[in-house]
Amino acid sequence: MPAEEKRWETLEALRNSGKGRLQYDSRWLEEGEDLVQQCRSSPKLTVSSAWVLDHLFQPDTETNTSEHLTPLIYGLTNDDQLQKLSVPPPDPRTNDETANDTVQQEVVQELTPEHTLLLLSPEATQIEGYVKKFEEAHRIKSHAEMKHRQELHQKSVQSYSNTAAELLKRFEESLELEQRQEYEKMRDMMEKGSLEAQGRQEKLKEEHRRRAKNLNLKLREAEQQRLRQEELERQKQAESRERVRKLNCIQAEVLHLNMQIEPYFKQKELVGLDLSGYSNRGNQLCSLVSGVIKLTSEGGVPLQEDILNAERALTQMRELIADMHEKIAAAAAEKKRIKEEEEKALKKKQEVKAEVEKPVPQERTTRKEGLQIKADASSMQWYQHLQDICDQCAVSINDLNNSKDFKVKKIKMDLQKAATIPVGQISSIAGSHLREIFEKINNLLLGKQISSGGKTVAISQHPQGKDFVCYKLAEKFVKQGEEEVASHHEAAFPIAVVASGIWEFHPKVGDLFLAHLHRKCPYAVPFFPSWKDGQPKEEYQRLLGYRVLDNGVEQQDNFLKRMSGMIRLYAAIIMLRWPYGSKQAEHPHGLNHAWHWLAQMLNMEPLADITATLLYDFLEVCGNALMKKYQNQFWKMIILIKNDYFPRIEAVTGTGQVGAVIRLRQFLEKCLKQKDFPLPKGYLHPAFWRS
Repeated sequence: MPAEEKRWETLEALRNSGKGRLQYDSRWLEEGEDLVQQCRSSPKLTVSSAWVLDHLFQPDTETNTSEHLTPLIYGLTNDDQLQKLSVPPPDPRTNDETANDTVQQEVVQELTPEHTLLLLSPEATQIEGYVKKFEEAHRIKSHAEMKHRQELHQKSVQSYSNTAAELLKRFEESLELEQRQEYEKMRDMMEKGSLEAQGRQEKLKEEHRRRAKNLNLKLREAEQQRLRQEELERQKQAESRERVRKLNCIQAEVLHLNMQIEPYFKQKELVGLDLSGYSNRGNQLCSLVSGVIKLTSEGGVPLQEDILNAERALTQMRELIADMHEKIAAAAAEKKRIKEEEEKALKKKQEVKAEVEKPVPQERTTRKEGLQIKADASSMQWYQHLQDICDQCAVSINDLNNSKDFKVKKIKMDLQKAATIPVGQISSIAGSHLREIFEKINNLLLGKQISSGGKTVAISQHPQGKDFVCYKLAEKFVKQGEEEVASHHEAAFPIAVVASGIWEFHPKVGDLFLAHLHRKCPYAVPFFPSWKDGQPKEEYQRLLGYRVLDNGVEQQDNFLKRMSGMIRLYAAIIMLRWPYGSKQAEHPHGLNHAWHWLAQMLNMEPLADITATLLYDFLEVCGNALMKKYQNQFWKMIILIKNDYFPRIEAVTGTGQVGAVIRLRQFLEKCLKQKDFPLPKGYLHPAFWRS
């Protein structure tokens, strides 16, 4: 090994140094003083001289003694000291001889030229020789032991060297193992760091995705908020327009009622009453309503207080007219009573005169009265009653409609969606689909919680919730007739059957439906508003059902299309009934109303275009049901239409309005020829409800 070689090199260098080549004798430590003393004294022979002489002059070596040893004895001193002894160089011989030669050399080395040998007596010399032999034997034994120990030492050194080499190998292997372990540890740490980095990167990605998702949600919420704001703005505008329209209607009715005072006021002498107070009060109420409308036009958006003031003025005007009519009726009754008494007196005179003179028979002449221009009183009372119900409902939900509280607005939007969205989803896909929609609307009106747009909605969330839902539901049904049925006539039947079922279980919805229907289509009463002197043309057209926009009045085709859709929906509701309702209960608005409507239409003067269109739509939808119920009476009415009423329709029809007239005539001729009214297209047969 490198370290061991360095140690041996060091020892070899020390051995070859000047001090290393010196030979030391341990006896010098004990005999040092004697030796110094001997060096100071005269030379003499030691006690070993006899042994030396015996070995020098042995028989086998005597012949060569002169060649190898030339003793020089200069004489003996008092100390018997041998001054010089020459020993020949060693030659290869046996071990004993080598040992003897070594002894001789040592003896010679002990002797220096400056000393002389001391010759002792034979006994002393012999003793000295024995002693020397013992010492030599002991030295040889020690030398052998030393040699053995050296061999053992060399073996142990070799063993230690081998052990050290093995230990060094193990140490190097352990170092390599530690290096490998350190490398594996570093690699594991790097892999762990890489995995941690990947984990952090995944976490960052996930955080980025989460933040992106949150950002998208916030953007969607902001967009939805914007849409809600726009919807609220549109609703506000619609409410504003509705209030303006309502104010205009109130003003028109007030003016109309006030005009009823004028004929009586001009004929006060005939009536026999002073109606100036009524006329003055009517003018005051008209001025009050006009002032409200003027303030509204200046302020921009009519307030609910303005509507209430106008409605209060209208109510007072109605009470005023009713009071005037009562007084006029009382005065007329009194006048009639007086007239009857006068007639009775005159009759008695005539009877007396008849006894004298022969009575001359007079030819009786009859005058055929013309058709009505206005609806009869019962129809108008019914119409007004429904309008009052609708107005009261609208007033009752003002707090919910006009609330500025965000939570109340949210409740209003949720209730409106829950009421109107299912109505917009009505279709003739399957009977089960209609039943699901009906159950959803019915449960909402019953106060149960339903799911709408991922939210739970119930009318109990607000005290005015039920009235609001009824109002919006009725309004939505009419709107479906105005838009959906007007475009697709077959859609009238699924909408009508659901509306009929809701009407049966919730009559208030039916009354509000009729009120909204009469407002948008007065011909469903039937009611033909008349023109009044001084009335604006746009206002009169609104009363007739036209849409008056900023750019003018809607086209006649669009107007007829909308009226047709609403009449078809009304006729379908009359003829259809919810199949899962009570079997004992009657239809909430059955075929007797269809007969009444048809009779009222035939008792009124026809209008160009509109009368022929509505008669055709009404008879096409529920003519089959009327035929089955009224049979001969119905056919008499159809013949009456064909022979008597139809010429009146043709008389008021212009050259560009003959399409509806031709369609009605062909339809009536076909039915009379076949003696049957076919079921309308899109009618829901019993098999539909099994799908």
